[in-house]
Amino acid sequence: MPHISTPRLRQAYRSLGNPAHPAILFVHGNASSSIFWEEQMELLANDFYCIAPDLRGFGDTEDFLIDATRGFGDHADDLLDLLDALNLQQVHAIGHSLGGGVLYTLVGKAPARFKSVTLVNPASPFGFGGTKDVQGTPCFPDFAGSGGGIVNPEFPKLIAAGNRSADNPQASPRVVMNAFYWKPPFTAAREEALLDGLLSEKIGEDRYPGDFVASENYPFTAPGRFGPINASSPKYLGDSVARFEATHMPVLWVRGSDDQIVSDNSFFDLGTLGKLGFVPGYPGDEVYPSQPMVSQTRYVLERRQGQFTEVVMADTGHSPYIEKPQEFYHHFSAFLKQNA
Repeated sequence: MPHISTPRLRQAYRSLGNPAHPAILFVHGNASSSIFWEEQMELLANDFYCIAPDLRGFGDTEDFLIDATRGFGDHADDLLDLLDALNLQQVHAIGHSLGGGVLYTLVGKAPARFKSVTLVNPASPFGFGGTKDVQGTPCFPDFAGSGGGIVNPEFPKLIAAGNRSADNPQASPRVVMNAFYWKPPFTAAREEALLDGLLSEKIGEDRYPGDFVASENYPFTAPGRFGPINASSPKYLGDSVARFEATHMPVLWVRGSDDQIVSDNSFFDLGTLGKLGFVPGYPGDEVYPSQPMVSQTRYVLERRQGQFTEVVMADTGHSPYIEKPQEFYHHFSAFLKQNA
């Protein structure tokens, strides 16, 4: 993979296609890397110049801390510097999962740089964890239920160890990927390369899963200051929703019909897990309901100045662009050409 130095850090990125063609910026999600976009880049490379960086904290990009108190500000500024370094004045942007969360901040900071935005099973515009209604109202003033403390600690430990087994049914990276990134029994043809991407995340108390502080509120953990999961806390997202709502570029929202990670009843949400009895001390649905992630996304998109199109891909989970690449390419390429 090539690298390019910017004023902020040295970034690794993949590229395919002719730089003279319209450009697409691909932004990956958590516990993954730019390799996750490889198949779509290959399908699009005849007509577009495709750029997929490894975000700060992931892959082969220089290992710098993520200041989570800026929300996704570090990631957004890194990507704007990358576009400058590549002399790309205006691009289409696509973000998956946490990468969708990054795009809300990124396009809100520099809307003139983006011809269109595609959100694929995106994190809620209000962040991940600890909010209880479509307006993103926090369950508690300290934003308990978001940040680094909500991550199963065994998962990052196994990532740090480079574990490629399926021995731990709750936390093995391979098991998590095959059980939740897509809808079982699907397995990816490029499974080993995708697992490499997952295992490339930088691990540590100030990286992933990040630090946290104890809380007297369920689930008894509140966000810390470092790493990508703290960056996704609603505590730190500031005016990113308002900035995104003020943008005008067209948006394509694609999601899998059977996503277990980003949904209104996510199995990664402490409200859902508390109701099911997996987390002790659950205070009840009135105090801490499941975060309505999909409904929050729809609420924000409907309030935007620009138009959006929603596509639900049947029989897919969290990564429809990997599960049904040709169908996804059909929707995405048609949207791009409509907004060339």
